[in-house]
Amino acid sequence: MTTMTESVPSLEQIVTKIESIKIAKGLSWAELAGKIGQAPVWVAAALTGQCSMSAEDCAAIADDLELTEMECKVLQGYPYRGSLPQAIPSDPFVYRFYEIMQVYGIAMKQVTQEEFGDGIMSAIDFSIDVEREPDPKGDRVKITFSGKFLPYKKF
Repeated sequence: MTTMTESVPSLEQIVTKIESIKIAKGLSWAELAGKIGQAPVWVAAALTGQCSMSAEDCAAIADDLELTEMECKVLQGYPYRGSLPQAIPSDPFVYRFYEIMQVYGIAMKQVTQEEFGDGIMSAIDFSIDVEREPDPKGDRVKITFSGKFLPYKKF
């Protein structure tokens, strides 16, 4: 008996397919997020290979994005997070966050540690919210990071 097995597509191939179908169908991250009950930023991160999806999450949007069972399995894998193509991002939007951290990172760390003590903000127990703030001089982008404070322990 002969069986054919579906070849395993690369994550990059799946991300390219998702981007193409999303554009062709006029889908938004918010629409896709609504189908699985997650935040749009998380869904965008998962569908660009930075977060691992559950089987249920992938099944809920598989028809919209024309994803195969194998592609969903790949999206459920353990991602190599933070894998930008270069150390210093060249995309202007992403670079601004790099620039913000260069200019304000130490100050943010000091103010946070003054308030909470010696520790860090979790990027695991974490959420991001992106909002539009109307402004007569031009709408503003409001991005809120919310992460659990993790104190350093002594040993």
